[in-house]
Amino acid sequence: MPEKPRLDWQRWLPGLVTLLHYQPAWLPKDIAAGLVLTTMLVPVGIAYAEASGVPGIYGLYATIIPLLAYALFGPSRILVLGPDSALAAPILAVVGQYAASEPQRAITIASMMALVAGAFCVIAGLLRLGFITELLSKPIRYGYMNGIALTVLISQLPKLFGLSVDSQGPLRDTWNLIQALLAGQGHWPSFVVGGGSLALILLLKPFKRLPGILIAVVAATLAVSLLGLDQQGVKVLGELPQGLPSLVFPWVNDIDLVEVLLGGIAVALVSFADTSVLSRSYAARMKMPVNPNQEMFGLGVANLASGLFQGIPISSSSSRTPVAEAAGSKTQLTGIIGALAVTLLLLVAPNLMQPLPNSALAAVVIAAALGLFEFADLKRIFRMQQWEFWLSFTCFVGVAVFGAIPGICIAVAISVIEFLWDGWRPHHAVLGRVDGTRGYHDVQRYPQARRIPGLVLLRWDAPLFFANAEQFQSTVMAAVDASPTPVQRLVIAAEPVTSIDITSADMLAELDRALEARGVELQFAEMKDPVKDKMRRFELFEHMGESAFHPTVGAAVDAYLEESGVDWKP
Repeated sequence: MPEKPRLDWQRWLPGLVTLLHYQPAWLPKDIAAGLVLTTMLVPVGIAYAEASGVPGIYGLYATIIPLLAYALFGPSRILVLGPDSALAAPILAVVGQYAASEPQRAITIASMMALVAGAFCVIAGLLRLGFITELLSKPIRYGYMNGIALTVLISQLPKLFGLSVDSQGPLRDTWNLIQALLAGQGHWPSFVVGGGSLALILLLKPFKRLPGILIAVVAATLAVSLLGLDQQGVKVLGELPQGLPSLVFPWVNDIDLVEVLLGGIAVALVSFADTSVLSRSYAARMKMPVNPNQEMFGLGVANLASGLFQGIPISSSSSRTPVAEAAGSKTQLTGIIGALAVTLLLLVAPNLMQPLPNSALAAVVIAAALGLFEFADLKRIFRMQQWEFWLSFTCFVGVAVFGAIPGICIAVAISVIEFLWDGWRPHHAVLGRVDGTRGYHDVQRYPQARRIPGLVLLRWDAPLFFANAEQFQSTVMAAVDASPTPVQRLVIAAEPVTSIDITSADMLAELDRALEARGVELQFAEMKDPVKDKMRRFELFEHMGESAFHPTVGAAVDAYLEESGVDWKP
């Protein structure tokens, strides 16, 4: 009796595998790295939660639980997860619209988005769809991230000036801020604290070994405490609830679930795009392969755990992960130590963070948003191919004007249009023989190329599908009409044709009949076997026959010369 296939638990629990093979020499380094990491986890977690429109405590909840979940299910040994600046805008777009400044309602909506993002990533990982983020081209990703960065930056500027403004979109928020400042409503002590924190973070950024964010936040907190700035109107974090998050299924009745769904999917796409890039970078550095499908699954589980334990959507962190690496992290135990340290802080000394000024937290988020902007590569893209630059700019404007959720839809739509456009109007070439050069080449690029009398060789550089079927037919007939000699046979150099659909198959049957009526044979060369199999399934072989397909262009030319008796030397 054959043995039943066993569940490959090692694939789904890579963290446990690492712990089972844990080396004692790693322990001191992981503990030290975990404690160093904690100094970043607390201020950043609070700041990004505030930027997402929820109370800061929930940013700490979204730090603890996902780190523990990812340590078990995540494939990367070093990646640090938690709230992220890139996710603040899409979360705030939904939370700001439906929370109505109610903290409990805000975290419930954010947790619902985390569940949607988690479910999307888990399902996509199980279906092996880890490649989907690659469908967004680099220029479009740059445009989207630049738009996100601007949106996040604008959303934090009122807090930097000590103002309370309900988010109404980037343009409206900017206009309201300008009006408020012109009316003298800005709170300048708050701005001094926040602006000073921002300046300090940016000044210390080049010094990788110095925790610039921690230093700035601690300095701002001490300034508020020692100078009594909270008595002068500087808003502070205030009292945090003592204790740990509880298991709660988030649900709000009077809300547009479609918005939550779209927001969660947008968060999932951004989160996985960032996570996969960062994971691959560190995997290459550590010479350890990472499966993108497992990465998506691990990220999904972490988001599900965050949503069920009063957390917000999370992603990998490009600021906290380098801190862990620089501190000597060896395994996921670093994240576990960091999570336990934050837990201990919440249980023992939550009041330590009470005088933390909101404007300093805004400075942390603004510094992160400034790091999201990509200009250098866009300059290169503008120099090399301007139309892709304008695609990126269109995506940027879409996010900046309409918001993060419509922006991701615009980005996806532009990507689809870009793909269809490339296939809709692909490159094609009539081929001829160039003396002294092997093979057959484009007669437009090589005017000296010799044509075979009565034979047209046409290369089509794209798959054949519904969007370009008519264009292919027109191209073929134009090539026949433009031939300098009466055409007896037309051979399609089909090596670049990687696929064919029903629409194009019907077009080929029609084209074959039209050419036959003009006394022209339609044949193919270098067609891939899977495409031939499709053509056979689409019943094209019944009329054309096996003899219409040649292994190479040279073989197709030789067959034509032999059958036609044309005197021509290759």
